[in-house]
Amino acid sequence: MESGTRAQSREVRSDSGRNFQLEASFYGNGCFLAISEGDRRLGAISVAISSQNNTTAAKVIPSKNDPLFVNTIAEKVASMTNGICIVSFHSKGQLHLDDMKAIMGEVMNTVGAEKANG
Repeated sequence: MESGTRAQSREVRSDSGRNFQLEASFYGNGCFLAISEGDRRLGAISVAISSQNNTTAAKVIPSKNDPLFVNTIAEKVASMTNGICIVSFHSKGQLHLDDMKAIMGEVMNTVGAEKANG
């Protein structure tokens, strides 16, 4: 990834009818992902860093509904970018499997497209 900031915003619709907004800002050494349902809000925050074959994650603000999902996103993206990933995730309630699949799919598409273009 080259230095500088590039931002993308996408809407994610799951099969259950829930809508999430994904905002991604990419930097030379990582990215910031803000995922929120409904209004734009900050939520649970996880940070992950990857170097070589090791990824470490920490919860800054834990999620009461989906604690593993936020960490999983941060770790996966950090390993894909070989850098730092900060994820903020706000939802109105517990996620269902199809919600998680839709969000993770769009995150992977966004990060993959950025890697291909960056």
